[in-house]
Amino acid sequence: MCATCGCDANGNVTIHEPGLQHDQPHDLQQNHADHHHKKIVDVEQDILHENNLLAERNRGYFDAKNILALNLVSSPGSGKTSLLEKTLTDMKGELEFAVIEGDQQTTNDADRIHATGTKVVQINTGKGCHLDAHMVLHAVQGMKPKADSVLFIENVGNLVCPAMFDLGEKERVVIISVTEGDDKPLKYPDMFNSSTLCIINKIDLLPYVPFDIEKVKANAKKVNHKLEIIDLSCTSGVGMQQWYDWLKSKVLAPEPT
Repeated sequence: MCATCGCDANGNVTIHEPGLQHDQPHDLQQNHADHHHKKIVDVEQDILHENNLLAERNRGYFDAKNILALNLVSSPGSGKTSLLEKTLTDMKGELEFAVIEGDQQTTNDADRIHATGTKVVQINTGKGCHLDAHMVLHAVQGMKPKADSVLFIENVGNLVCPAMFDLGEKERVVIISVTEGDDKPLKYPDMFNSSTLCIINKIDLLPYVPFDIEKVKANAKKVNHKLEIIDLSCTSGVGMQQWYDWLKSKVLAPEPT
């Protein structure tokens, strides 16, 4: 369970009330169930409403400073941080970058990003399973990213809860690797439906894993027919230029002074 939003694996809020016995009459149990469901909906709506207000505040700030904010989402181990490391290294001098790292514990990923010479802030969510707009707001206030820059927000590894939380990003990029199942888009449709780009990573391992890349692309398009897809390998470098070109195409030229 997420300690931040209270959501369970279904994206709902679980509220336990003491005193209800399982051997109570069926009508009483049903009344409690109806009441319980209403409380789940009310609490979830309140949480998301507050988050969305802050997300719009973040978005206004990013737009005003011409900051391209990208929310990177995936399962753990898909290669988000490796993708960032290579991107920040290869594109140094071409664009101005900053990174927000989200993990439950440790500064391991932030340390890796810092080693590239990029400004980075670590958010540790504790028991929380996702970043939210409030966390991003505080991180941005502290790091003060430069105008006309790119801000990568590496979310906590999770394909469920982060789909519900707008951070104020311009684009949401979902990353999967060939070491995962090719049915991921069908199992986690909310994430793929809310993303604008899908990166299929670690394609250098395709000869060694039972992963049908055309099937995963077809499944992703079933969920979101507008979804752009790039397959690449951070290790071999294959496909990375296509990702860099996509990234540069999303960066708006600074306003003339």
